[in-house]
Amino acid sequence: MFRIVFVLDLYNMNVVHAQGGDRKNYHSVHLTSRICSTSEPIKLLEEVKPKEVYIADLNILQVDGLHNTNFATIKQISSQVSTMLDPGISSLKEAMEVSSLAHTLILGTETASLQTIKEVAALLPGRVNVSIDKKHGQILTSDPLMPREPAEIVHELNALDIQNIIILDMDRVGTSSGVDSQFLSKIASISHHDVLLGGGVKDIHDIKKLESIGIKGALVATALHNGSIPLDRAQQ
Repeated sequence: MFRIVFVLDLYNMNVVHAQGGDRKNYHSVHLTSRICSTSEPIKLLEEVKPKEVYIADLNILQVDGLHNTNFATIKQISSQVSTMLDPGISSLKEAMEVSSLAHTLILGTETASLQTIKEVAALLPGRVNVSIDKKHGQILTSDPLMPREPAEIVHELNALDIQNIIILDMDRVGTSSGVDSQFLSKIASISHHDVLLGGGVKDIHDIKKLESIGIKGALVATALHNGSIPLDRAQQ
């Protein structure tokens, strides 16, 4: 079954709508959503009833407000639904501090070095998803040892005990601009782990296309909120 992972972008304990990775211009998600009447996370989950969720902690990712602003909210969400969390981890210490908040942690190339990814995967086997973050066609990383080609990163990750690889295309987040089938097909063919896509998924036709090339799931917000993908696909 192709996985539709419901995305919750948390900012100051509320769910906001992300578009094109422009984090400064996010707004409360219920203002434009067809599937929820609130941006309060727990009430929103009661309305939407997703099978699993992806949380991006925008307060940490933007370095805005207290580091733990959303922690209690995330813990509450995780008690109700299978949760993967991206809190902008950049060190082993940070990973261990948040390891109890969610079922799996996201380590993104934007904030985590290749060495940190390896260390956390060794200490939390099977509880790590690695996000290969892209923007303007480039891998987002400050690690000089991180490969610059996504395929090379995948080969490094094949040796680790992680759960999933996420291809996160920041330019496509919230844009419903479609998917890059050729690129994603290559990644899926060389990965030893399930590959999920974040960014650009616009409708059910994209889902069928992704499934046909070996992608196992997609992180979706906009296409669910605007009705392009039926909500029941995220509830299965």
